[in-house]
Amino acid sequence: MCGIVGLFARNEKLQRQLGGHLSAMLVELSDRGPDSAGVAFYRNPAARGRTKLTLFSQDPRFDWARLCTELSEAFGEAVEPEVRASHAVMVVGGATEDLHTWIRRRHPELRIMSSGDTIEIYKEAGRPGTVAERFQLRDMQGTHALGHTRMATESAVTTAHSHPFSTGEDLCLVHNGSLSNHNRLRRRLLGEGIEFQTDNDSEVAAGYLTWRLREGATLEQALEDGLNDLDGFYTFAIGTRDGFAVVRDAIACKPAVLAETDDWVAMASEFRAIAHLPGADGARMWEPAPATVYSWKRDGCAA
Repeated sequence: MCGIVGLFARNEKLQRQLGGHLSAMLVELSDRGPDSAGVAFYRNPAARGRTKLTLFSQDPRFDWARLCTELSEAFGEAVEPEVRASHAVMVVGGATEDLHTWIRRRHPELRIMSSGDTIEIYKEAGRPGTVAERFQLRDMQGTHALGHTRMATESAVTTAHSHPFSTGEDLCLVHNGSLSNHNRLRRRLLGEGIEFQTDNDSEVAAGYLTWRLREGATLEQALEDGLNDLDGFYTFAIGTRDGFAVVRDAIACKPAVLAETDDWVAMASEFRAIAHLPGADGARMWEPAPATVYSWKRDGCAA
């Protein structure tokens, strides 16, 4: 089942309203996935040489201020947390790999949700409306964002197993469907140095994209390769620092709708999630074709 939403804002006014619109889209699909929900927002780029981290703690009493003091001492500059419920975002001067190593060694109880220049991931078990309120998503601004409502079928209902999944810098994936060869592909990717934090098949798809990008493929090439390497039925929405992409498998049995105006590009599992957007009644709207990659960046659309 599951529900996917995505919104790319093409002007500053809509960027200021991004959180409110995306939250409304997510809540509209609550009955497609009442178990958990999550979002990836692209906003507030970190300065060159710094890494933005989103971290999750199961302990509601976790001392984020103390963690930032430790990071400041270890990496040589002040770090301030932006705490939203069980998650915290912080910008640290240092290479991503060094930060991941330090956190896993010093604080193995924390989970790294995302890292990069602009991405922030928030996800939690619970109904989409509850999750949106918990993280105060309606107040968030940004250039683009993806969201997911989950109906768990193949792995546990936990924060870690919720979508989006991020396995590379500023890269995330949300998925409606199921992969049949994820265990075999996971073993192959582990041999290529890709790390996984769950047994969810969607994280394998994210890891596959990270691997292909690392090998020099463009995102569009990686998604086209995935049509041969990823067995199953799926609709994917993928976020990057520059935009997002959508692709369905060759059978395309999982629903998806795309819509575009001069002000925004949106995708959703069902039209009702798009209908409330300003100007939706005049939008160009279509069902994405099977085995076709659609991607939007700041310079336009490629399909």
